[in-house]
Amino acid sequence: MKVLILGASGMVGQGVLRECLRDASVRQVLCIGRAPLAQQDPKLVQIVRADLFDLRGVEDQLRDVDACFFCLGVSSAGLSEQAYRHLTYELTVSIASVLVRVNSGMTFVYVSGAGTDSTERGKTMWARVKGATENALLRMPFRAAFMLRPGIILPMDGIKSKTRSYRILYDLLGPLLRMVHRLSPGSMTTTRQLGRAMLQLARTGAPEVILDGRAINAAA
Repeated sequence: MKVLILGASGMVGQGVLRECLRDASVRQVLCIGRAPLAQQDPKLVQIVRADLFDLRGVEDQLRDVDACFFCLGVSSAGLSEQAYRHLTYELTVSIASVLVRVNSGMTFVYVSGAGTDSTERGKTMWARVKGATENALLRMPFRAAFMLRPGIILPMDGIKSKTRSYRILYDLLGPLLRMVHRLSPGSMTTTRQLGRAMLQLARTGAPEVILDGRAINAAA
């Protein structure tokens, strides 16, 4: 497979990139981001774009992609609904619209979040926006599309969150979270499991298009 990753520099994206590079069935990993990754690998091809709303000039490299793993996202903290919608709904739909136009045969896997509001009418701003994003993606004529709604994500393999508050939380609660994960595997997932689940969805799909943490772990 040739896979495309958006958001490979984030905590989730780092985990997905690691699993893709380690998987023998993946022949090439194409990463598009605003800044270059420090990581180097024979499988890895990087495209740096200051404006991710503009993918002109790279469309030819997207025509033979088998799966897109969309891990790009921002926290809603401190953002107005308009600003968060621009960086979440509008950016995701803009990129997905290009992808489905040049290659509708790919599988699109989107990392959403537990609590996402599919009705788009709830009181929680981020959940409404994520719900609208999921709904827009599911209407697009990709070969298949899957929405992942993990709850707590446990970073593994030396991966660190880019968000300082999350790093502090993981440093303080890491041993407890790992114990909870062992005792109750469905209560959270890991960066490793997310990556493996995405690859499995690209290979064989799943009965449901929206996967919670337990379904993600099962796919992994």
